[in-house]
Amino acid sequence: MWYFDLINILHWWILLFIIGIIFLPFSKRLLPSFIDKGYIFSKIIGSAIVSYVIFILGTLHLATFSQIEIVSMLCIFIFIFLYISVKSGSFSVPPKKMHLKSVFSNWKIFVIEECLFLIGLIAWSYVRGYQPDIHGLEKYMDFGFLNSILRSTYFPPTDIWFTPYSINYYYFGHFITAVLTKLSGISSTITFNLMLATLFSFTFMGSFSIGITLYSHIGKKLGWIRLIAGGIITSFLVTLGGNLHTIYTFFKPYQNDYPVPFWQLKFSPFTFPNAYWYPNATRFIYHTIHEFPIYSFVVSDLHGHVLDIPFVLLTVAILLSLFFKKLPSVNKEESFATIKLIFSNWAFELTTLCFLFAIMYMTNAWDAFIYFLLTLIILSLIFSRNLKDIKKGIDQMYILILIIIILICGGIVFALPFSLFFKPFVSGIGVICAPNFLIQKGKIGPFLFEANHCERSPLWQLFILYGFFYFWVLSFIVFLKKTKKIIDIDYFVIALILLSTILIIIPEFFYVKDIYPTYYRANTMFKFVYQAFMMLSISSAYILIRIVTYIKANRIKKLHIGFLLVWAFFALIGLSLVAIYPYFAITSYYPIPKQYVGLNGTTYLKNLYPTDYQAINWINAHISGNPVILEAQGDSYTDYARISSNTGLPTILGWTVHEWLWRGTYDIPAPRITEVKTMYETSSLSQARALLEKYHVKYVFVGDLEREKYPNLQDGKFSVLGKPVFRSGQTTIYKLL
Repeated sequence: MWYFDLINILHWWILLFIIGIIFLPFSKRLLPSFIDKGYIFSKIIGSAIVSYVIFILGTLHLATFSQIEIVSMLCIFIFIFLYISVKSGSFSVPPKKMHLKSVFSNWKIFVIEECLFLIGLIAWSYVRGYQPDIHGLEKYMDFGFLNSILRSTYFPPTDIWFTPYSINYYYFGHFITAVLTKLSGISSTITFNLMLATLFSFTFMGSFSIGITLYSHIGKKLGWIRLIAGGIITSFLVTLGGNLHTIYTFFKPYQNDYPVPFWQLKFSPFTFPNAYWYPNATRFIYHTIHEFPIYSFVVSDLHGHVLDIPFVLLTVAILLSLFFKKLPSVNKEESFATIKLIFSNWAFELTTLCFLFAIMYMTNAWDAFIYFLLTLIILSLIFSRNLKDIKKGIDQMYILILIIIILICGGIVFALPFSLFFKPFVSGIGVICAPNFLIQKGKIGPFLFEANHCERSPLWQLFILYGFFYFWVLSFIVFLKKTKKIIDIDYFVIALILLSTILIIIPEFFYVKDIYPTYYRANTMFKFVYQAFMMLSISSAYILIRIVTYIKANRIKKLHIGFLLVWAFFALIGLSLVAIYPYFAITSYYPIPKQYVGLNGTTYLKNLYPTDYQAINWINAHISGNPVILEAQGDSYTDYARISSNTGLPTILGWTVHEWLWRGTYDIPAPRITEVKTMYETSSLSQARALLEKYHVKYVFVGDLEREKYPNLQDGKFSVLGKPVFRSGQTTIYKLL
């Protein structure tokens, strides 16, 4: 079984390799200051650009969503980049010669990164092979999005759980997965897990690329071995690192929903790990969620916050490259010439940033806002650093404001094909612990003041979650104070730390209003601190390398040796605690090495719902397009809506609470609950026919869950209204006439 999975993995890898090679000239032009010239990011930007163009063409009904169109698009890009490389050089203005030979001049680092990427892809695919089930949490939702897109001819894709409307969620990451699935020809039951492995490897290698580039600008050449080791440290912290919550492995466990400080528990090292439950590290603060990448990879929902990680890292990489790029120097009186030079030198990067803001918005909306803030901070640093090179004062502010306007407008334009069919479901910004006189007002502009919304995180819990990172931040402050030497690249890391701190603080005062009354700040904290974790991981790894490099250069004589030993002790303890988290998470979720199952994520149905499994396979083999299928409606996170999810066929109503969230009010999906029940239970042919025709139902599914949900089910009428086209045991599919 592993042999057949390996064939699919290599097939998938070759596809990504080809995309990366095609777009390598693009990434090299985009990230010229990177040691690897953005090699690993060429796969990411290539996948995004190809998918976006296909999305535009499909939305305008200029091309259908098929393998031929995608291959044709890749061929067009091959021609474009060959022409640019061989004939006219790079994308710079004015053109600069950049032949194919120069594109591949860094082949050694290319080989190293490609090997590491392949190892990561194979490694996480192997891990997923022990528990590949597309089942539980929100996997039905993610798989349904993917399958709905794959069935689409044009866009936007149909909402599988609310026909005949389109998906009202951030699905562009699922769309990229569908493009790669369609291009590869591999079943979505396998590519769901292959994409998870790809995201794992992209996260690892994107962090690696950023890490080695940061270290290369410390000022002292580290040598390739140390440079790669530093890159791997960055990759590990971002991709696999946990937090200090693992200190609880040395203490008697607490009740899951009611954590207490570890020093109030009995110290029990001899019963290590004391029934440690890894999800508690992401649900530690009451009524909130504070995940980080390795937890996401372990539980394996193909969700927006995971799908967006490669684009988040690419954005950080572009800003890092811009940070190294000097502003053009012109005469003080030539303000217009200054603006022209800046935009001619930055046009490529700014356009790409506009594009990425749109991609992030369409994939995981809050990331666009977060990294727009980071862009503002980095641009402000660049302008303040280069103040002597351009006209001082108000002119500089005007140029910065102009760039900001361009970034906002550009992002809006790139996201427009998605936004035209999307209605945001945010209803306001809530204020934590609002005073009574504001609660009586209820709302002022976008700000909401709700009673009984006064939960804040205890400092000791914040310490458990982020103490590891701020140990390094404090170390950095002490280091810079003692050495009195701050280098240029330090400011970039300080910017990451500053924004991360802001993101951690915001949910203590504000929250974005959604439909969940009890967990009202959970999603806000989740989206903000997820990004803070990654930026702080990059920063912590940099600080570690920066300090160790300084010590090795024997410039640490002024620091007391005792202080250094104490610092090293706490650093080692912290690193050990975050490093052991992936062991507990992976071994808890995956039964390694008991039995390898394979990468097909639907084989669990053979045992759980064997006749459903046969029916789903029959549907995928015999029904094309997007005809509506009637199946039982059920609550979120249950096994209801399994037919629509596993086939991509739209149904009348799937997970009700999810549709409530996406549509903004419960009143929209609620009436369909009764209507679905009536369709199954009524004995009146006229009533059933009227409701079935109302929603243009073409197929009716009757299986074990339908019979369980609707005890008064009258399936005889479906034989009158149509005919059975599939039957296995108690499971029947009717095709209506």
